[in-house]
Amino acid sequence: MSDNTLSRRSFLSKTAAAGAAAFTAPLVVPRHVLGGPDHQAPSDTLNIAGIGVGGVGESNIDNVAETENIVAFADADHGYASEVFDKYPDAATYYDYRRMFDEMGNEIDGVIIATPDHTHAKITADAMKRGLHVYTQKPLTWSVGEARYLRQLAQETDVVTQMGNQGHSSDDARLINEYVRSGAIGEVEKVHVWTNRPIWPQGIEMPEEVQRVPDQLNWDLFLGPAHEEPYHEDFHPFSWRGWVDWGTGALGDMGAHLVDHPFWALELGAPTSVQTRSTAFNGESWPQSTMTHYNFPARGDNPPVKMIWYDGGLMPERPDVIPEDVSLNPAGGALLVGSEGYLMHETYGSNPQIFPEEKAEELDTPPQMFDRIQGENHELNWARAIKGQEEATSHFEYATQLTETMLLGVVSLRADNKKIQWDGDAGRVTNDEAANQYLARQNPREPWAIPEVQNAVGATAQQ
Repeated sequence: MSDNTLSRRSFLSKTAAAGAAAFTAPLVVPRHVLGGPDHQAPSDTLNIAGIGVGGVGESNIDNVAETENIVAFADADHGYASEVFDKYPDAATYYDYRRMFDEMGNEIDGVIIATPDHTHAKITADAMKRGLHVYTQKPLTWSVGEARYLRQLAQETDVVTQMGNQGHSSDDARLINEYVRSGAIGEVEKVHVWTNRPIWPQGIEMPEEVQRVPDQLNWDLFLGPAHEEPYHEDFHPFSWRGWVDWGTGALGDMGAHLVDHPFWALELGAPTSVQTRSTAFNGESWPQSTMTHYNFPARGDNPPVKMIWYDGGLMPERPDVIPEDVSLNPAGGALLVGSEGYLMHETYGSNPQIFPEEKAEELDTPPQMFDRIQGENHELNWARAIKGQEEATSHFEYATQLTETMLLGVVSLRADNKKIQWDGDAGRVTNDEAANQYLARQNPREPWAIPEVQNAVGATAQQ
């Protein structure tokens, strides 16, 4: 053990949870609302800030920078984000997004949020309350309760919202919808969805040693609402996805790209029951493999649907109708099983195919039901929506429902793999009261707690 390490248990036993001082921000109205001499009309260039830009946030910023003005960045790790800072030298840089809001709130029209999953909800809510438009990476939230709260907040604030599941803006995504809704494969009663994730360590034990925090990393900001945990390189960057405190595992990571398209095309809404089975789960690191069974009720004339999710190397059985030279893409895909055929697509909804091949040859291109997104650019779709030019494709009214459905699989996993019965209207598990504790984080650190989420979950647990 090096001089810079000590026993993790010793550290935790001697160190009390160190939350930041409570933060109360004044309401700052963005300049596109204020008007005046410096007023920027909605049709003009937007001023965009990025929060969490060292990873996928960089590509989000790059895509919107084609037409908009990048004015500021906030990132807890200035070392990891340094290349982005260098790429946009005129943008102001901060560690804490709250300070950025205080100092530049009047100069910002919208924010792109690409921090780790566990801080999405609080940062997004703070921005929305200030009247800022928000683009938040998938999964939209770390918990079901947070997703439901952001849906309510979006209705109250009326800002333009978008979740960062970029496949939702693709031409192929719209073609999938048009095939399914035009009846190309008949009535769909079963869907298989799979991914090659996790591609990061999962199903592992917490490291014993404590490492020195890198000089340009604000570890307290990274921790956010999660409980105090000493820094280790196994947590950051990227590998945080495999840890319960910060990530949501393979289902949370890739469900927004894979569950999205059948959920959208079949208009599934809330499931009635969910059950996850998994390899060994120690409560700290997500398991190596999971399989989740969702049951959705009938919708009008459409029959009930069973959807099965597979990750960690698990795959659905290959239908005989798919030719031997056509693979179930090992990286990920979905297979919609209809009464008159099959539709298969890859991650992000790409490359939709109809089987059997004879049926595909007989089918005409379905009638267009959805407008295509210019350049299939998800970020610029959001920017144009802010300007009133089109509608955001994965707005929070839709994205929160998709996120809630995905994360109910996580709730079942944490409830000892039990089959949970879900009341979507009430937002509660009805057959296992103890499972409701997993709808939100218990005892989040201040000032990261969202009282509306905690109060709603508390009320749910008492019902």
